[in-house]
Amino acid sequence: MSTYNQTLFKRSLSPALRTDGTASGVAVDRAANGGMQDAVVLVSTGTVTDGSHAVAIQDSADGSTDWQAVAAAQLDGSTPTLVAANDDTVYEVGVRATRRYLRVVAVTTGATTGGLFGAAILLGRPRYAPVTRS
Repeated sequence: MSTYNQTLFKRSLSPALRTDGTASGVAVDRAANGGMQDAVVLVSTGTVTDGSHAVAIQDSADGSTDWQAVAAAQLDGSTPTLVAANDDTVYEVGVRATRRYLRVVAVTTGATTGGLFGAAILLGRPRYAPVTRS
């Protein structure tokens, strides 16, 4: 079976130019196809001119409340903090979360013109394959 039949790619944090503030991505439901057991967060940058853009991964049981940072022990790799030296870069972080929903959050400080970046979540190892796409 191909990778296409075993993975789903979901947007969490739309690509945008970010200046000071917090941007919370949309919830990604891991329950597709009986439960997607693996997740990889992909953060992709464009031009980052200034500021510090701290990326975090959060999980929730219901996708709307009680968002908590995923513990470092549940991550393969570490979440990046983007700065001006990080133009045109892709970061990958594996997630072994136990709660159903995931999202990406970015906190930007010290930015005048900011940085362009977005994040998506690749879900894999479905309980039932091939996956159903909507």
